[in-house]
Amino acid sequence: MNKIILAVVITTLAACGGSKEEKTPESGTESLSGNISIDGSSTVYPISEAVAEEFRKEAPSVKVTVGLSGTGGGFKKFSRGEIDINDASRTIKEEEMALCKEHNIDYIELEVGYDGLVVVVHPQNNWVNEITVAELKKIWEPEAQGKIKYWNQIRPEWPKEEIHLYGAGVESGTYDYFTEAIVGKSHSSRGDYTGSEDDNVLVQGVSGDKNSLGFFGLAYFEENKAKLKAVAVDDQNDANGKGGILPSVETVLNKSYAPLSRPLFIYVNSKAVQRPEVIRFVDFYLASAPELTKAVGFVPLRPEEYKAQQDKFAQYHSSKK
Repeated sequence: MNKIILAVVITTLAACGGSKEEKTPESGTESLSGNISIDGSSTVYPISEAVAEEFRKEAPSVKVTVGLSGTGGGFKKFSRGEIDINDASRTIKEEEMALCKEHNIDYIELEVGYDGLVVVVHPQNNWVNEITVAELKKIWEPEAQGKIKYWNQIRPEWPKEEIHLYGAGVESGTYDYFTEAIVGKSHSSRGDYTGSEDDNVLVQGVSGDKNSLGFFGLAYFEENKAKLKAVAVDDQNDANGKGGILPSVETVLNKSYAPLSRPLFIYVNSKAVQRPEVIRFVDFYLASAPELTKAVGFVPLRPEEYKAQQDKFAQYHSSKK
C-alpha cells in the first residue's frame, strides 16, 4: 500500500478514536485464523489494502494478501478459483461470467464506493482547462491512431504541439470504463499511448511531460494534485467549455461529473464465504468502508446503500450454509 495513503488512513482512524469493540462488526474476531487472497483492480486496491490493514489488527492470525493485477487480470484468477475476492472497477463481463460458470465458481457482487476518472494534463499546460466528451473521443478512438497527433487538431486555438497520451493498461477496469464512457465501446481505443495498470506510473508520466494528457482515478489525482492539473469535462459537448465540471468528491457523489463517475466493487467467491474468516472480513469491509473509502480519497456510498450491501451479503452467506 502507498505509504502516503496508509499514513492518511492511520491518522484518520486515530482522530476518530473509538474502541476496538466499536470497530469490530462481531465479537470473537481475534480467535479467527486462515488466509484470505484478494487481487484485481488497482483502483480498488487502496480501499481493500486499508481494510486489510485494519482487519489484521482485529484478527492477527488471519493473513490477508492484496494484489493489483487489474480488474481483468483479477477476474481471470477469480474465475479459476485462485483467489477469494476480486476487486473490480467495473461489473463482471459476460465472458468472465462464462469462465466462472465453466469452473463452477459462484459469487456475489458488492458495491463498496464511488470513483471519478480524472482527465489530467501537466500544470504548465495553459491551453486546456476544459474538454468535451466529443473531443476526448476524437483523441482516444481507434481511428485517431496515426491521424490525431497535435493539440491544434482538437481546437484550432490550441498549439501545434504533439499530444502525448497516458492511460490505464488494457487489463484495467479503468480502461474498460473510460473507453465505454468516452469512445462508446468498452476495450476500444487507439493503441499508441503509454499504458499501465499502475496509476503511479501514469502520474509520473504526465507530471514529467508538458504535452501530456492522461486519465486515472480520483484518489491518485488527489494524492498528486500538486504536480498535475485536472481538466473540467463537459458531457454536453459544448466546445466553449461553459458546461465543464471538475471532478471532486461532491461532483462524483451528486453525479454531475458525467460520464466519468463510476461505482467500485468487490466480488466474493461463494466457496470462500463458507469460511468464517472470510465472512468476518467482508462484514468488516462493509462496516469500515464508509470511513476508509473516504480516507484513501474515494467517495463512500450513502449509509442506506451500505446497509443494503450488508443485508445482501448476510442473506447470501446464510444461503450457502
